Amino acid sequence: MALQKLTPQEQTDALAKPELKGWSLVEGREAIKRTLTFKDFNEAFGFMTRVALHADKHDHHPEWFNVYNRVEITLATHDVQGLSVRDITLATFINQIYDK
Repeated sequence: MALQKLTPQEQTDALAKPELKGWSLVEGREAIKRTLTFKDFNEAFGFMTRVALHADKHDHHPEWFNVYNRVEITLATHDVQGLSVRDITLATFINQIYDK
């Protein structure tokens, strides 16, 4: 089965779930974003490394920006030009390891 773009209702439903706390829609684009803050650069970079390894294994890669202890993440599925289940899955993983 081919990867499909989430409908607006599916997007709303997904973002309402507790496991996606902190994520929001990007204005003017079908993507979700979250900004995370860490103790210092080392902790932020270690977090990014864990996400990168997981994302690469699942062939889905975040757009992100890092300055010192802050990491801004945007997720979208380029293959469907919008949000897909891949984005929801990666956002859930990100929240799980961030909340630990």
